[in-house]
Amino acid sequence: MSVASPYDVLGVDPDADEEELVAAYRRRVKETHPDHGGSTAAFQAVQRAYERIRAGADGEIPEPEPGPDTEGPASTGTPDPDPDPEPEPEPEPEPEPEPTVEYLNYAAVEDHGWSLDDAELFRTAAAAGLDGEDYGSFTVEGRESLLEAAERNGLAWPYSCRGGACANCAVAVVEGELSQPVDHILPEALVDRGIRLSCVGAPITGSAKVVYNVKHLPDLEELRLPPSPGAPAGPTD
Repeated sequence: MSVASPYDVLGVDPDADEEELVAAYRRRVKETHPDHGGSTAAFQAVQRAYERIRAGADGEIPEPEPGPDTEGPASTGTPDPDPDPEPEPEPEPEPEPEPTVEYLNYAAVEDHGWSLDDAELFRTAAAAGLDGEDYGSFTVEGRESLLEAAERNGLAWPYSCRGGACANCAVAVVEGELSQPVDHILPEALVDRGIRLSCVGAPITGSAKVVYNVKHLPDLEELRLPPSPGAPAGPTD
């Protein structure tokens, strides 16, 4: 039995450009989503295909520089009679501290009549006695995305595609910054307002404050997908 290539699964040519790849992924996610008549297996196959193509595009390994164990310039074969002594190894640098993220649920913001534009929003939330689902903090480890770190800490944040092709996992960054290596769905106007995607974003500052579950903001409605099978549903999903 032949195995379909990731490009066959997405229905694109291997030489498709980035725009064609993302458009095909978003189309196939909608076609295979269980809520749209597809199956969980097909939906997951599309996600895996997209991740494999992305890994192939972004995971190139640079050629090693010539050294003792690699081919370099031709040698005369005569050893140096007086080689320089090897320098003392430099001490390894201290590891960077893991970024800390303070989070707030947008549902709590609405319930209390707060505003995302309030400079004291997180100070107000900290004093409001919210439970751990609505307010708290956690660290982001290694190569984790913000969404993965939240899940590791037992939080059920909304998501669907896990590939940057929808806005279900969107967060509003109030302080600090998140990377967006595969941010293909958010228009520039939303990025300028601090909206990021937690499934592909990670803190690039030592600390950050984010409001999650903002997918129901009016400007994000058209960028949402039905929740992925097993994903937490929002209040109106």
